[in-house]
Amino acid sequence: MTLKSTTGSAERWLVLLSVCLAAMTMPLTFTGPAVALSRIAADLGGSPVELNWVTNAFMLTFGATLMASGALADNHGRKRIFLAGLCLYVLASLGAMLAPDIVWFDILRAVQGIGSAAAFAGGASALAQEFEGPLRLRAFSFLGTSFGIGLAFGPIASGLLISAFGWRSIFLLVAALAVASAALGQRTIRDSRDPDATGVDWAGAGTFTIALASLTYGVLQAPQSGWANPLVVTLLAAAALFFVAFVVVERRVRRPMLDLTLFAYPRFVGVQFLAAAPAYGFVVLLVLLPIRFIGIEGMNEIKAGQLMICLSGPLLILPMLAGQLARWIAPATICGVGLLVAAAGLVWLSLTPPVDSALVAPLMLIGVGIALPWGLMDGLAVSVVPRERAGMAVGIFNTTRVACEGVALAIVMATLSGFTAAQLAAQGTASSTAAAQLLVTGNLGATAQHLPQAGAAVLVQAYETAFDRLLIVLAAITVMTAIVVFLGLRRGAASEHEANALPACQEG
Repeated sequence: MTLKSTTGSAERWLVLLSVCLAAMTMPLTFTGPAVALSRIAADLGGSPVELNWVTNAFMLTFGATLMASGALADNHGRKRIFLAGLCLYVLASLGAMLAPDIVWFDILRAVQGIGSAAAFAGGASALAQEFEGPLRLRAFSFLGTSFGIGLAFGPIASGLLISAFGWRSIFLLVAALAVASAALGQRTIRDSRDPDATGVDWAGAGTFTIALASLTYGVLQAPQSGWANPLVVTLLAAAALFFVAFVVVERRVRRPMLDLTLFAYPRFVGVQFLAAAPAYGFVVLLVLLPIRFIGIEGMNEIKAGQLMICLSGPLLILPMLAGQLARWIAPATICGVGLLVAAAGLVWLSLTPPVDSALVAPLMLIGVGIALPWGLMDGLAVSVVPRERAGMAVGIFNTTRVACEGVALAIVMATLSGFTAAQLAAQGTASSTAAAQLLVTGNLGATAQHLPQAGAAVLVQAYETAFDRLLIVLAAITVMTAIVVFLGLRRGAASEHEANALPACQEG
């Protein structure tokens, strides 16, 4: 059964504006605390693991609850879930602004993630009901561009706010945008739901959330406690167990949250790898680079934000250009070439000294490479499921994207900590593991107190060497992802009957 849109043409675009405003707040929420991390640490304290959760708490709950939020939107109404998510998001943002310590701050960041997931899943699935055919691809291209706007201006806007009013002011900005989105959505979005929905797959949602939380927590805890620590081993074992349970549950329920049969199609697999592609080549840099620029290199927040625009600025323009290029060039080629360009930028950055003018070109090359597939991601994602299951489509794609980003950030932080510890140990310093934990959060002063025998120059050199080594690893991962994405999307495009079979396998 297909729901027909009754919304007028002008009002339909106001629906798009409402959802795009909500989507724009999410990268602001992601990048803002990364820019402010050193000031948050100074005000609220916290161990290295607690400071890592400033970012990971949001990404973990966002990724873990997206599929469940999409199912709730299909079952209980897209508009209702969209507005409820925005309400929760605003309350959590204001709460984080007033948090008395790092533990409360991390908890409220997790609540922000839940609200964001509900707002995004509800809003994006509502969009799929308002637009059809080429207009739907165009609408989702605008949605992806709104993320690009948030990523491009998030660091510099956060830097300006932090310099003028302190770090707590960044949460006022995202709350104001969310309120504007809710006010417009209340007036323009019509409520709709999947007429064939049979309820939320709570068993699938629960097992997936526990698995993802256990994996992320275990990877974050490992650098501090060691990979053989009983807690870390237990967490990773629990993650594996609950992922297996999730697969078993999804194979048995009548309307699963994730239809596992779709993974038999190369096109669907290619889209999921495409969703994960920016995690290692771009998203982790949105967190790591501000920490490096401000905490290690001693830049102020505004200068760091200006450099970050070089990285994320291409997302303002190139996603639209990529959409136009897709008329003549296969999406598989655009995506594969873009990821290879990003990998080249990562290698270039690893060879570049941390001087403002020298960093601009490699940062822009990374941004250009990621921006090319970025404009095609959302349109490709919604093309693999029928319109009535738009909530699931949004949930699968963005769960893959955000869950991979959260896990990638945890793994990359652990890897950087290990590389830094190795560099410190090579220089004969004691307690290098604990010092490395402090250093990777950008707390150079506390690390110097922890290792009084090592001067600041030695610590900075150890960090920079470890960071350059990490960039090479990220480039290698991005190259491998580019190959998988290219092969998966090309095989899918070459097999038109397969693409047509994707909706059919869902409707049955």
